[in-house]
Formats: sequence, structure tokens, C-alpha cells
Amino acid sequence: MDRGSLDKKFSFKKKNVEENEESRKKRTVLRTNLLFFSAFVLFALIITKLAVLQFVQSEELKGQQQSVNTKNVPLAPSRGTIYDSTGTVKLAYSTSVQSLYVTLSKDYSKRTEKDRKPGEKLLPELNAFAAKLAAKLNELGRTEGEQLNAEEIKKRLDPDYNQYRGFTPRLVKSDLSREEIAYFLEHRTEFPGVEIVEESVRHYDPDRVAVQTIGYMYKFKGARTNRPKYKELYKANSEVLRPAQVYSENETVGYDGLELQYQDELRGKNGYKTVEVNPRSMPEGIESITPPEKGHHLYSTINKEIQQKTEQAIMDQLRWLHTHAVSGKLHQDATTGFAVAMEVETGNIVAMASMPDYDSNVWKSGSTSPSVYDEIQHKMGNGTIKSVPSGKAGPHPESSVLLGSTIKPLTVLIGLKENLFSPGQTYLDTGSAYYGKNRSSRVGNSSGHVYGSLTPSRAIEVSSNTFMVDMIGKPLYGKYGSNAGVHQGIDVWDKYMKEFGLGVPTEVDLPGEWAGRLEYTSKHESALTRLVQASFGQQGKYTAMQLAQYTTVLATKGKRMQPHLVSKIVDDQGNLVREFKPQVLNEVAFSDTYWNTVIRGMATDVKAFNGFPYDYARKTGTSQQVVGRTVKDNGVFIAFAPRQNPKLAVAVIIPEGGFGATSAGPVARKIFDAYDEVYGLDGTPKKPLAAK
Repeated sequence: MDRGSLDKKFSFKKKNVEENEESRKKRTVLRTNLLFFSAFVLFALIITKLAVLQFVQSEELKGQQQSVNTKNVPLAPSRGTIYDSTGTVKLAYSTSVQSLYVTLSKDYSKRTEKDRKPGEKLLPELNAFAAKLAAKLNELGRTEGEQLNAEEIKKRLDPDYNQYRGFTPRLVKSDLSREEIAYFLEHRTEFPGVEIVEESVRHYDPDRVAVQTIGYMYKFKGARTNRPKYKELYKANSEVLRPAQVYSENETVGYDGLELQYQDELRGKNGYKTVEVNPRSMPEGIESITPPEKGHHLYSTINKEIQQKTEQAIMDQLRWLHTHAVSGKLHQDATTGFAVAMEVETGNIVAMASMPDYDSNVWKSGSTSPSVYDEIQHKMGNGTIKSVPSGKAGPHPESSVLLGSTIKPLTVLIGLKENLFSPGQTYLDTGSAYYGKNRSSRVGNSSGHVYGSLTPSRAIEVSSNTFMVDMIGKPLYGKYGSNAGVHQGIDVWDKYMKEFGLGVPTEVDLPGEWAGRLEYTSKHESALTRLVQASFGQQGKYTAMQLAQYTTVLATKGKRMQPHLVSKIVDDQGNLVREFKPQVLNEVAFSDTYWNTVIRGMATDVKAFNGFPYDYARKTGTSQQVVGRTVKDNGVFIAFAPRQNPKLAVAVIIPEGGFGATSAGPVARKIFDAYDEVYGLDGTPKKPLAAK
């Protein structure tokens, strides 16, 4: 190879080396830059996090740090009172009692055995303390009161923290006698950790006034497993962030009725002790005390006098049905009755009775014995807003029943509105109406009556089933065709029902209201059969509250009023917190001619109202339903009075009571009389002032 070629080759290699060196330097610079950039980003994130901790989360972290060293122990507030409509009768109230609590001064749990010093025996010390405490409580307590032994006291002290934390006071005994209070206040140094705490016990009117409506109390630890409201509160419990709202496990809370519906207003707010604790959560001392805030008071719309007369009227009527034959038959299976009295203009419920009832004072401690519960469980449900059983063995109707003929004013309104006939049109009642393929199915009138020529008003008055079938049920089916297998006539019927409050909640201020059972929506029967049966009250089960609301729609000519059980809420100083005004949920538009036609027909003869001093509108009903293999006749009755300028609407249901006129009607008459005495159906109370 000549010298020129060698020089060229050498020059090429040198150039490659230089290029590689340059490339390596660039990569080194890039890596260095990436390293510095990464370090910059990391330090920026650290600085940002420190800024957030310093300026944004500092207060929260301080609270958490404090919670490590201190704990908030709730102090229960005094629950508000529930008054009747007069504001003078206490339907539910609390009284103060003194209770003995113990805060453990040492950790007696099994988990500390390995940490104890040689020869240190804490369990015998706890045994001795429990025995000494039991002896004094039994010596000084009431003779009829609770007797405690050392083992029971040890169980309540919960040394292994099954229920309580170390710093939490343990309830040992409630409702102390004066002697017990005086002794333990004087000798508290002899009983380390013992303190006397003022608490409240819930009481209910001993006359048992609207007990299912008022409700009762239950321990929070049990309520939180069965009531959604308390499940959420249990999840939200936070002693650091909201100690005033924290619920303790042994606190009693509203479990049904107004007690549950207005739990937040009645309860008030906790006070709390801020307690210093050591790393084992044992108390070291009290840092501060925040007193509790008393609960608000409810003024209900229930009038005690009218309520008691309503309850008595039902029980008297049940006894009468057991001993007096109606149409040759005793009704000894009629053991329950339900009634609601609702003011037409305001929606206020002045009486609602679900009978028989029970003494709700059995719940005043937040629990009751299994034997007592077995006795009262079938009486606890509010049958005026729910579907509750009679409580007897065997198949029997529940408190929500088929409406029977009480549906007929609405049926005729639907027929008029849908232009199926006119107000003056006549119909020839032959005692039978046929429908179905080849007219194979028949509907007859009660007792086989044949009424002849009937106007719509007269059809309501005599309660003609055949009119409802031939003039509304069948024509409504024929007017609306099917769409994808769904008959639109059913939808039309459903729309009217719900506008009048049947098949929807009434929105009464009580928990757990039932919306009804809409049997006309079932696909087990043809649409024609369902509309025919519904037209005379055999395709829907509803409650007494729904019937009362429906009656107010008739009375007001179209306004569906919201039922109210509370008129106002005040604080402990009497200042108004909230006032409940009449509320119209929806309005139904019909011409006055249609309303007058229907209301004129609400004139069925009811013997129990003989001598009643007011013109009134009413409709009786006898709903027949098969229960088991037996046909049961349920008595149903609705009415409002006076017919002009109505003040009160009443609905009564007597399951298995037979004809509504003879079973439910007499109860309604006594309710109207009671209201007339207290308030006056014409605005003037009939009861002398001196007798009030």
C-alpha cells in the first residue's frame, strides 16, 4: 500500500475518533442536564408539599395531633318535648335522672398481662372494686329497684374494651336514689373514677295517645343496624371534627314515628368533655367541658281529646261487632281498626288511630324484655300509613284494604272527564253487568239489588256496581288501544288514581309510609278485567291516610293537601324555629259541574249519622277480598263535613267488619262529634269553655 493510501486511512480513523468523542460529550451533557432537571422537579414537589402542609393542612394536622393527646367524651343533651295541638299536653317528654358512671383509672384488660410488674395483680383489685360498689348500691338503692352483683358490675365496666375505649365512662346504674347520690358524692375519693351524671329518661302520656304516631326510643347501638339514618350517622361519627353530633352506643334515639322523623330537632347537640389521655388511651385529666344544647320542642297537630275519642270509638265498635249480628252475622274476627281525621283547609291531622295499641312507656329505657316485646309486637306498627297484620293466627286482611265502593266518586269523575257520559245521562241498572269473551263474566250489585234508571249522582248514592262497569270500566277499555301489549286505559286509570293520592305516598311527616298495592297493574289478568274490577274498588289496596287525603281532594274540589302532624318547632326558650304552612301537592282540574255531580251523589243512607246537625258528604264501602280460601268483608267509610265549606275529612277502615255503613260509619260519626265539640265544624266549639 503506498504512502498516500495510508495517510488517507489514518485521516479517516482520526476523524471517526473525533466524531465519537464529540458524540460522547453530547450524551454526557444531556444526561447531566436530565439529572439536574429531575433534581429540580423533585425539590419543587417537596417544596410544594411543604407549602400545602404549612398553609393548607396545618389546622387539620394540629387537630389530629391534638386528638392523639386528647379525646372528646360526649355529654348527652336533654331531648325536646312533643306537645299535643293545645300546647298544654305532653305526649312525649324527658325527665332528669342521676346515673352512676365509672371511668377506669387503670388498664385491667388481658392484653396488659405481659406488661405488668412481677407481683402486680390488677384483676383482684378490679374484683374488690366491683364487690364494694355492688354492696353500696344494693344497700342504698330503692327496694323495688335493680339489684346488682359484682359480676354484673364487672361486665358493665367492660375491662377488655368490648364496648368502650379506655377513656370512655361506663354506665353502671341509672335513676339513682337520693341516698345513692348523696353517698357517692360524699365518698368519691373511696371509689376512683366514679362520677354522678345527670341524664334524661323518655316518658309518654300514660293515657296512650297516638302511640304509633309518636313513636318510641331505642339504643343507638341497635338502631344503627336497622335504620338507614343511624347507619349513616354511625359511619360519620368523628370525635375530632364534629363532637357535638357524635352518637354514643348507649344513647337512646328515636326509632319510629315522630321521634324518628324529627330526631335531629328533638335531640339537641352533645356537650363533651375534652379528656387528656396517655398512649394506652387511659384518662389523665379533664382539659375542658362544653355543655350540651337542649333539643327543640314539637307542637303536634294531634288533639288529645279528639284522639282519645277516636281510639275509644274504634274499640267500642269492635266489641259491638262481636256481640251484635249484622244481617244475621256476628263479626268476631274484626279485631283491628284504623282511622284518620284530617282538616280540609290545612292538612293538619287531628287524630290518627291504629287500634289496638300499647303502652309505649315500656321503651323508656331504650329497650324492653323479650316477653313484653312478644306481647306488643303486633300492635306497634302504624296501620294508618303502613300495611300491618292483625296479629292473629291464620289468614286475615291487613290494615290496607281494597276500597270497595268508596272509589265510586272518583270512578264517576273519571267517566265524566273522559266524556264517557254526561252528568244528566241515565243508565238502566238491571242488577247485572257482563264483560269478557262472549259476555262470560258477570258483576252484580250488593245483595242482588236492581236499581232501574240511574243518573251518575244516583249511581254513587245507591252504590251501583253495574253502572261503574258498563259506563266506565268497559268504555275506558274500549277508548284506549294497546301499545306493544300495554293497554293505555290502565295508564289513564293509574294517572287519575295518583292525582287523588291513591298509589303514591301522601308525604305525611312520618317515616316508612306505604304507597299502596296497585293490583290493576298486574299482568295476571286481562286489561279489560282489571279496569272492570277497578271501577268498583277491587283492584287496589290503600291505607287510611291515603283515603283521608283522597277525601280532602273531593272536599276541596281538586287540591291534594299534604298531611301534617307537626304545626311548629320551637327552641327551649320558646323562639320559633320552624312553622309548617298548608301545602298543596298537586291540583286536579275538573269542571264545577262534574264536582257537584259527584258530591251530590255522596249521600248514602248511614243510620249512625241520624240526628247529625250538618249536611255532610259520605261514601260507604264493603271491600271483598279472598284471604286464604275465605272471602272477607272489610268495612270502609269516607266523609267530609259540612258539605258546603268543609272543615274535616275522615276515613275509617275496619278489616273483617262487614258493611262499611254499620262497622266503620259509627266510628266516623263519633270523630265528627268530637271535632265539633273541640273546634266546631261551623267554626264554633260546642263544648262549654268551663269544661275544657
